[in-house]
Amino acid sequence: QSCLSRQQLLAAIRQMQQLLKGQETRFSEGLRAVRSRLSTIHASLAKAAPEPPAAACPALQAPAGGKKFGTKYLVDHEVHFACDPGFHLLGSSTRMCQANGSWTGQEARCAEISECSSSSCQNGGTCLEGLNHFRCLCPPQWTGTTCQYQAQTALPAWSVRDDPAFSRQPRCAQIAQTQQCSCDPGFHMSGTASNGICQDLNECEVYQQHGGPRLCAHACVNTPGSFHCSCPAGYILMGDGKSCEDIDECSLSQDNCTSGSTCINTGGGFQCVTPQCPPAAGNVSYVKTSPFRSCRQAPKTISFHYLPLPSNLQTPAPLFRMAAAAAPGRPGPDSLRFGIAGGNERGHFVVQRSDRHTGELLLLQSLRGPRTIHVELDMAEYLDRAFQAKHLSKITLFVSAYEF
Repeated sequence: QSCLSRQQLLAAIRQMQQLLKGQETRFSEGLRAVRSRLSTIHASLAKAAPEPPAAACPALQAPAGGKKFGTKYLVDHEVHFACDPGFHLLGSSTRMCQANGSWTGQEARCAEISECSSSSCQNGGTCLEGLNHFRCLCPPQWTGTTCQYQAQTALPAWSVRDDPAFSRQPRCAQIAQTQQCSCDPGFHMSGTASNGICQDLNECEVYQQHGGPRLCAHACVNTPGSFHCSCPAGYILMGDGKSCEDIDECSLSQDNCTSGSTCINTGGGFQCVTPQCPPAAGNVSYVKTSPFRSCRQAPKTISFHYLPLPSNLQTPAPLFRMAAAAAPGRPGPDSLRFGIAGGNERGHFVVQRSDRHTGELLLLQSLRGPRTIHVELDMAEYLDRAFQAKHLSKITLFVSAYEF
């Protein structure tokens, strides 16, 4: 008895059909209105004046005696400067283009370094300056590159007289009523012909005093009649008898790194490292994708890199390259931005592009070891001007105490 009759059901269905038809008509009219409005906006924008070009700053030139890194002069772009060997930088090493079309900082200039001011002559010597070198004119009784040694008219200072191994009797022969005496190679005659003795010649000091070629890469050890070279701990002497080669303790399993850490070979030794991902904060946490290389927390990744360097490496020197790679089936970024995000010696480095998708970290100032330097290089990816991902490379430089 409570059910609708057949006629009542048909009447209800007809009412629903009419209601849907009215809704469809109003929806179509709304779509036509939106389409018309979009067409009007598009036409007005197309007729509008083009956007002014992005603000730029005047072009900067490399200073005389130096180099410039950076070729873009748009707002927020940086240009870096470094001086050639023998010059030091005056002004700003980094300048950034501002929105008002001017550069930050001061004009970069390279001034020649006075060799005499840093390497003055001793004992009354007169310094003569040349290109990247100096020469001392020494007064009588003084010699050496900086007049640091007293000239000897008798027995040379480099002879060893107390040790019997460093002095020998000469070989003498009577020739035509005259006695002729001579010494073995590596010794020289000291005294008169009647009571002369053969004294060892210290080749290490002789070559150092008279500006001869460097006998040894590290240390020269004088021996009776000769010399030999030695290397510091962690190095072995090479076949030429003068050069030193680093011992790779890691590949030879001579390290004491514990389980869970990784051995990094460095000049004269090794380092045990244990890269750690940043701790979780709130709902953000990183996942270690390998025991040594990197951490991931989309859209950001962190990778760890360790580079051994010799002391006083000649600059500018490329140290590290960072590039973007597209995943299979996904378009790669159409724009990249590189920068130095942190570190304890940021002023020694600069980032420049080596191509459209690669950034390069350059060392601009020599580093004297031993020391450990940290620098962080980041790369941001953009697609159609929309941020996609960020990659951070944490780079650790182990600078050796030696230049080999």
